Amino acid sequence: MWAVALRTVRDPEEAADALQDAFISAFRAADKFRAESQVTTWLHRIVVNACLDRIRRRQARPTVPLPETGFNEPATPRDSMAERETSLLVREALDQLPEDQRAPIVLVDVEGYSVAETAKMLGIAEGTVKSRCARGRGKLAKVLGHLRNPDAIANVPTHESKRAGRQPGSGEGR
Repeated sequence: MWAVALRTVRDPEEAADALQDAFISAFRAADKFRAESQVTTWLHRIVVNACLDRIRRRQARPTVPLPETGFNEPATPRDSMAERETSLLVREALDQLPEDQRAPIVLVDVEGYSVAETAKMLGIAEGTVKSRCARGRGKLAKVLGHLRNPDAIANVPTHESKRAGRQPGSGEGR
C-alpha cells in the first residue's frame, strides 16, 4: 500500500497522509465490502482514491512557503529590550507635548479613534483635532527622528524654526 501511495503522490509526507486517510476510509467502509474481488484489490483502490483526493486538494489550494522576511518587516528581529526602550522614549516624548496636543495624538494615533470621534470626546471641532495633531506630530518628529533614521539628525522644521528663519523686511509673511 505504501508503494502505491508513494508512486501516486510522489511525496513521502503526502503519501503517509493519504495512506492514513485510506485506512480510515477502509475501516469505516469495511461492512460494505462485497467480496467480489480480493481485499488487497479493494484496499489498493481506496489508497489510490485517497491519493487522488489529496492531489486534487493540493491543486485547488496550492501552498507557497512564506519568505523568511515579509513585506514591511524588519530584516533583523528586534529584541524585547529595544522595544521597551523605544516605548519609553515615545512615552517621554508624548509627555513633553502640551496637553491640548497630547490628547488628540494619543486618541487618534495611539488608540486609533477617528478625527470625528476624537472631536466628540474632547468637545472640540474636527479641524482643531487635525491642527493639534499636526503640530504635535511635528514636535514628536523632531524629538523622535533619530528612531526612524538613526544615522541622520532629525531635521524636521518646527513651527518656531520657520518663524525664526524669516528676515525682517524680506517680504516673507506678507
